[in-house]
Amino acid sequence: MTTQTQEANARELELTWMAQAITLATNSVHNGGGPFGALVAKDGEVVASGNNQVTATLDPSAHAEVSVMRAACRELGTFSLEGCVLVTSCEPCPMCLATALWARVDRIVYCADRHDAAVAGFDDRKFYDLLEKKPQSMWPMTVEHLDLPNRTAPFDAWLAKADRIDY
Repeated sequence: MTTQTQEANARELELTWMAQAITLATNSVHNGGGPFGALVAKDGEVVASGNNQVTATLDPSAHAEVSVMRAACRELGTFSLEGCVLVTSCEPCPMCLATALWARVDRIVYCADRHDAAVAGFDDRKFYDLLEKKPQSMWPMTVEHLDLPNRTAPFDAWLAKADRIDY
C-alpha cells in the first residue's frame, strides 16, 4: 500500500470518527448533557467514547474530552495516551487541551471551533487568549481542524432545547 493510500485511508477513518463524535455530542444534548462529544482511538480502533457530563455530575471538569481520556486510560490500563488520537466534536478548551498534553496524546482532531461554541453560549475565548502566547507549531502534539458540514448540529440542538442548563 502506498503512503498516499495509507493517508487517504487514515483521513477516511478520521472522518468516520468525527461523525461519531458529532453524534455523541448531539445525543448528549437530547439526554440532558452538554453539546460536546469525543473519542480516543489507537491503532485504528476506538478505545473509548464519551460526552460532556458537567451538569449531570456537577463536575466542571467533566468535559467530553476529559471524560473520554479518563475512560481511555482506564481501558488501556495506563495514564499515558501516547500513540492515541483524540477526536472531538469541538475545539478543545484550554483545560481539555492541557489534559491532552499531560496525557501525551499524539494528535487532536476537532470539528466545530471556539467561535461556533461562543454562538451557542460557550465563550471560552478569553481562556484561549492565555494560550495564544506560544504558537501551535512549537507544541509537542499536532492539533488539526477537520471541518464537516454538520459541525454545529450539537449546538443547534442545544440552542433548541428549552430546558437546557446554561453554564
